[in-house]
Amino acid sequence: MIRKNWLKNKDFSKISLKFLKIVSSIITMLLALVFIFVCFEIYVPINPSSHETIIFTAQKGWGDDEIAKDLQKLGIIRNNYFFRFYVIATLRHSSLQAGEYNLSPKMSISQIAKKMEQGDVIKDEAIILEGWDVNDIGKYLESKNICQQDYFISLTQKDYSSEFDFLQDKPENESIEGYLFPDTYQIAKGESCEEMLNTMLSNFDKKLTLNLRTEIKNQRKSIFDVVIMASLIEKEVRTFDDKKIVSGILWKRMAVGMPLQLDATINYITGKSDPSATIKDTKIDSPYNTYKYKGLPKGPISNPGINSIIAAIYPSQTDYWYYLADGRTIFSKTLEEHNAAAKMYLGR
Repeated sequence: MIRKNWLKNKDFSKISLKFLKIVSSIITMLLALVFIFVCFEIYVPINPSSHETIIFTAQKGWGDDEIAKDLQKLGIIRNNYFFRFYVIATLRHSSLQAGEYNLSPKMSISQIAKKMEQGDVIKDEAIILEGWDVNDIGKYLESKNICQQDYFISLTQKDYSSEFDFLQDKPENESIEGYLFPDTYQIAKGESCEEMLNTMLSNFDKKLTLNLRTEIKNQRKSIFDVVIMASLIEKEVRTFDDKKIVSGILWKRMAVGMPLQLDATINYITGKSDPSATIKDTKIDSPYNTYKYKGLPKGPISNPGINSIIAAIYPSQTDYWYYLADGRTIFSKTLEEHNAAAKMYLGR
């Protein structure tokens, strides 16, 4: 009897084990199917062959819930729940950035989430030219619908020395003219005037390397004076070699107490673009008048590029004291040579 019961229990155990294996297999299969389904929703686009591009705007203040629902509404993803699940599971939900994005139904949820996490928004180019002053930049930014010219100019009057240490030797009452680094900038739609200005200052910070700052310090010059000199050079001549020679001439003139006498500083005062300043204009009483006052003008007269900055730091030492800039640059060692060159090339 005992043996018979034992055999029955043994048979039952075999059946139970077999049943558990079947159930386990079914559960494993179901989990695998769920996993495949979730992966399909997340990594397979709604329409892999689509050529459609949709501009999607993630508003400021939106969370993953609003973003996911709008993506589904626009037909970019199949189901908003899988978008929310993915960004939460991958800890991206708090790093999705607002802005306008070029999206497409051929993009998967994972690709869209990565794009929004990186802030890869639709961008336009803003080209700030070497030698532009704050008025030129403000006018340009207004034409790009970034901000009003007057508002931009008002921002340049503020103190940013606590944010950028290269501004610490700039006099408090001076604007940041000269420090708005000329370059091609990628700007997002809706980017503010403050953000654009900050980007230009940050670029200057990168371009003025530690080696350049060390050299300025070793020469016992201030960054402010170097930027002023670079702004003069930027407006006076074009090529890098000429800029270095002119830099040497101007620093040498200052060392002996000779006026710089630069037409570019007169044009900065008058707002003109005359190649030669009139005698009347050279009499204007202004701290920017390098005909009337010796030394550097009160502040920069333009925003110089890196070549002009380097030329201001590393001038070429020559025997020249004078130059004419009329498309090409003619250098002279004496005033007599300079006057003869002016008569020959400029007719005066």
